[in-house]
Amino acid sequence: MIRSTRLAAASLLGLILAAPASAQQAPTAADIAAKLREIGRVVAPGPTASLYAPLQEKEPYASVLIERDVKYGAAELNRLDVFAPAARSASPRPVLVFVRGGAFVGGDKRAPGSPFYDNIMLWAVKNGFVGVNINYRLALQSPWPAGAQDVGAALKWVRENIGVHGGDAARIFLMGHSAGAVHVATYVAQPQFQAIAGGGIKGAVIVSGIYDLTAGPVSDPEKAYFGTDAALYADRSSLQGLLKTPVPIMIAAAELDPPNFIRQFELLKDARCKAESGCIRAVLLSGHSHMSEVYAINTAERQLTDQILEFFRSGR
Repeated sequence: MIRSTRLAAASLLGLILAAPASAQQAPTAADIAAKLREIGRVVAPGPTASLYAPLQEKEPYASVLIERDVKYGAAELNRLDVFAPAARSASPRPVLVFVRGGAFVGGDKRAPGSPFYDNIMLWAVKNGFVGVNINYRLALQSPWPAGAQDVGAALKWVRENIGVHGGDAARIFLMGHSAGAVHVATYVAQPQFQAIAGGGIKGAVIVSGIYDLTAGPVSDPEKAYFGTDAALYADRSSLQGLLKTPVPIMIAAAELDPPNFIRQFELLKDARCKAESGCIRAVLLSGHSHMSEVYAINTAERQLTDQILEFFRSGR
């Protein structure tokens, strides 16, 4: 059954401002909706962060234990953060592993003074998970398939070590955004990068990714990672593997994503419905942009997170 959903723009306007102490400085929901449309269909981390940072929690975070910069591989960037509840659960929690974006050549799991992407980890803990937030090697120094290899190495670390943090190694979910979505998609689609037999995950959420490099123009950051030889693009794309994988997947994109992300979303959604593997949950987030879809996580705006939780619960 197809689960393509374009959720009402009004839900974005229903966002409730957090923390009374910061409410006077925080933009209103109407301000955010208007500003996102003004920013338009571009990737704009700075302007978008300024809208959502006032809505996010500030450190120190209550009731959360954090272990930062844990090494999971040999490279300097092979580091991850683990978020777990301060009060140990009676039984092991499922695990959410998040792979951030950064146009393949930059970014960080956490910038000092920024609530991103701690916000995703805090949301995970609040909703019954142990959260793991990873960094990975970057192009140009580490081109394809370094990102997918690092996802595999991080999952292997989680499988072997997450029990110490109260996580259940048998219930690992994977989520990626933008370039991170590409790495997640490649890991799921191409078994040669799976450090654990069968992938080692219960499901994957892929947000605003690129799945078929042959389907449109290839950007400079994509060339930095995938190379400039177009003859290799079909084999380095994840589309064909995503049509066959037994791993449950959910895809999402934002109404205000740059057009190529929307095309890629529709391409994968339609291709899966025509494939033997069947339709997948596919969510187009109304009123959101490429960055707001993840910067809004852990606020009262739940278009994406409600769908994620239902996907995790149902497996489809």
